[in-house]
This record gives sequence, C-alpha cells and structure tokens, in this order.
Amino acid sequence: MSYKRFGLVTIVLTLLLVSCQRSADPYPVPTSAFNAPLDPSVDPMKMIEEFATATALAKTAPGLEAEETPTPVIEPPIEQPTEAILPTSTEDVFATLPPLPTLPSISTPIATPQTTIPTETTSVVRPATYTLQRGEFPYCLARRFDVDPNELLALNGITRAQAYSLMAGTVLKIPQSGSFPGERALRPHPTTYTVVSPNETLYGIACLFGDVDPLQIAQANGITLETPLSVGQVLNIP
Repeated sequence: MSYKRFGLVTIVLTLLLVSCQRSADPYPVPTSAFNAPLDPSVDPMKMIEEFATATALAKTAPGLEAEETPTPVIEPPIEQPTEAILPTSTEDVFATLPPLPTLPSISTPIATPQTTIPTETTSVVRPATYTLQRGEFPYCLARRFDVDPNELLALNGITRAQAYSLMAGTVLKIPQSGSFPGERALRPHPTTYTVVSPNETLYGIACLFGDVDPLQIAQANGITLETPLSVGQVLNIP
C-alpha cells in the first residue's frame, strides 16, 4: 500500500503544479486529460486511486503476459555424422571360396629338327701324286681329294704365296690321311655351267665347284677331258 500512496501523492503534486502554471501562463496551452479544469463534484483522490488500480490490473492480465513473455524456441539437436563401422572378422574370406578347377595338362610335342648329314656316294680316291693341269692349284686339289691344304703344302715344301703361281705340269704329292677342314663344295650342284671363255678347261671348271672331279663332268656331257670348250657352251655338273 505504501507504493500506491506514493504514486497517488506524486500524481496530486503534478496536477497542482500544472494548475498553478496554467494560471500564470499568458499563452493558451492545448487541453488534455490532465490540464482540463476539474469537476468540483469529482473527488480527485478517488479518481487517482481508480486509475492506479486499473493500471495494476492491466499489467497482471493473462493476455498481456502472453504478449510480453516470448515463447522460447527449441531448436532440434543437430545430428553429427557418424562413421560407418565395418564389421571385423578374423575369418579368412578366401578360405570359403570353392577351389579353382584344375586344367588338364597339355603336352606339346617339341619338334626336333632333323639334321641330314650328306653321305658320300662314292669314295674319294687319293692318288699318291698328281700332275697340275691348266686352271688348277693346290687348294683346289685339297677340296677334290678331301685333304688338309696345309698338309698338302707342307708335304711339297710350298708356301701360301707360291700356291697360286705354280705352273701346269708340276707334280704334287697327295697326303693319304686327314680331311679338308670345312665344306668342300664351293657352289651347289648338280646344276649347269655356261662357258664364258675359250681358254676354260674342265679342270678349271671342276675347281669352281670344289668337290667334283673333272672326269665326272666330261662323262656327264659325253666329252673327253681334252675336248676344247666354246663360249656359251652349257655343261651339266654332276
């Protein structure tokens, strides 16, 4: 009640000061609810008390509290992403897989090349001595008689420089042992040969093929060893 009395006294003092100022102010002041002339039949203290009571009731009204008191907004909690946890297992996954089918073994035969070793149809006759003919030389005789050319030169005391300068009619000793080191043939045969010079002989043509005897060439062509050859003549080589 002390609060209400203090308020009423304050309002009364305010009204009295306003009324005193009104009488002293020469200029007119706009009228309001507080500076209008009081009705002599109205009790000012009672009016102030009613005004204060109405103000207090207005403050405690349910509708005003609903407007003045804000309703708290509750926000939903934010869900934090969680990492997916993979199930762990100590069991070996590959152990449960079915075994792979076993492929049948395929054996591929390996072809071995057949090595054909040429065989001599006729045995080589080695004379004890031989007389060089026109177009022949010691290396040619070593191929023909299947002897080592170094042994042939050593047996006859001939150097390599002298081997290609021996004259026709030279008698050479032929070794009776050993063999020619390498392939005896210089050209493939049987084939044909065309005479390119009138000075050629069957002895020299036999040396071009290496392992053929001049007598065999004469017999294959129906001529003798002394038959002169002509340019362009085609000879069969056995």
